[in-house]
Amino acid sequence: MVEIILKEDIAGLGYKNDIVKVRPGYARNFLIPKGYAITATESAKKIQSENIRQAAHKAEKIRKDAQELAEKIGDLTLEIAAKVGESGRIFGKVTTTQISDALRTKGFEVDRKKISLDSEVKSVGNYSATLDLHKEVKHKIKFDVVED
Repeated sequence: MVEIILKEDIAGLGYKNDIVKVRPGYARNFLIPKGYAITATESAKKIQSENIRQAAHKAEKIRKDAQELAEKIGDLTLEIAAKVGESGRIFGKVTTTQISDALRTKGFEVDRKKISLDSEVKSVGNYSATLDLHKEVKHKIKFDVVED
């Protein structure tokens, strides 16, 4: 295992500026060449800690903004329209893009990459999704799939 410093959020691995241990091949062949991470040398760790210290107040503002967005969304229930067959199953499935678009129509800007469905949506009914607004702020949102 090698230590790397993440340069951006990666689902299932960590958040920006986290120091994580991964297998050498994953770091060498994917994360570092794509620019997602750098090797965690002593000098890189010092630079990273200084950058975190300087950006602490900015990070706190971003966290507060994410918290405010979660509070504004609150218990909002979205309605997603889909074409439905005779058995109540929808054609295709509901995606994070559709949820992002529904939030946008309500006045909330949330990137589809920050939305994860709690279960696969293939029929009419009530479901929920999780919004990953910040590494410390997660918010559950409910949505109903209705016939178009």
